[in-house]
Amino acid sequence: MTLNSRFGERNATPVAVDLFSGSGSVTAALKRAGYWVAAGLDVDEHAAATYRANHPEVHLFRDDIHDVEPDDLAALLPKEGLDLLTICAPCQPFSSQNRKRRKDDDRASLILQALPFIEALRPRTIWVENVPGLGSSKIIRRLKTNLASLGYHFEEPMRLDAADFCVPQRRIRFVFTASIDRRVCSTLAGLSKISKAQPTVRMAFEGLKSLGPFEFDEHDRLHASRRHGEMTLKRLKHIPGDGGSRTSLPPELQLVCHRSLPSGSFPDVYGRMSWDAPAPTLTTGCTDVTRGRFAHPEENRAITLREAARLQTFPDDYEFCGTRSDIAAQIGNAVPMAMAYAMFEQIHGCTRSWTSD
Repeated sequence: MTLNSRFGERNATPVAVDLFSGSGSVTAALKRAGYWVAAGLDVDEHAAATYRANHPEVHLFRDDIHDVEPDDLAALLPKEGLDLLTICAPCQPFSSQNRKRRKDDDRASLILQALPFIEALRPRTIWVENVPGLGSSKIIRRLKTNLASLGYHFEEPMRLDAADFCVPQRRIRFVFTASIDRRVCSTLAGLSKISKAQPTVRMAFEGLKSLGPFEFDEHDRLHASRRHGEMTLKRLKHIPGDGGSRTSLPPELQLVCHRSLPSGSFPDVYGRMSWDAPAPTLTTGCTDVTRGRFAHPEENRAITLREAARLQTFPDDYEFCGTRSDIAAQIGNAVPMAMAYAMFEQIHGCTRSWTSD
């Protein structure tokens, strides 16, 4: 049976599988776009706990991808097969912030570990999201070669800013789509933005309680100010609001490690976000002012987990499991839900209209 004949008739509800599913933001976006998610897969125990808390109906494989047989996932699919396979492997090997040589990082080949699943599941469309560094890697070239041999079409990878897709955060991402239907790829290739204006930090934080040092919202466990040390609080008091940076610190408050650095090095450390602009890219250290521009625009503290979750477009009722450090990592590693939804809505919409023609 060929790929095209296998998809001659489709159910009304398209089916998806979410590889490297993390805490479930992609699965949530898939569900919102009208997909039934048959399975997820991720090795991280804390992310898996969060995933299960929010998507209990999905069969989650809490395993290393090397230890899962593709046929185990295939057994969960309806007879019509799989519409969409999402692949959001850990991005650290390709990140510009990764100081470790990529060729020594075993995670760099994880994307290629999806190939046996593609061969076994034969998804109609494949969606890959990662950091921009993946686009120039040997990994993506090998992926393209293998996909072409399996009969998939694809356009050149896209470099997209999440802020153009209703995410209040500047987050440049690599997005690559392959499909047995060339029209899916050409449709997405023309999708550069959906937001008329980029959403801002002010919009994201609307309605949240103002917090001082060590304060918390008794109605929201994630909206709690980090317990900063005395020196950190002194520094924050000297940094101007609404986008200020550590360059305003007097000499006696400057970090010793920064005094010998060239001008302009690590400019975002101890920096404040700006109210009326998107936030900078969130990382796993997104509630630590020593890890980037993660200070509140006005209050003398780092942003809270709730504020970080909103900047990643998680809804307030999304449940997170683990320690505060675990949750910060889950939020920082997530694919922004609003951006993923915009992509999946387009894929679902165009394939649905063509099926009805």
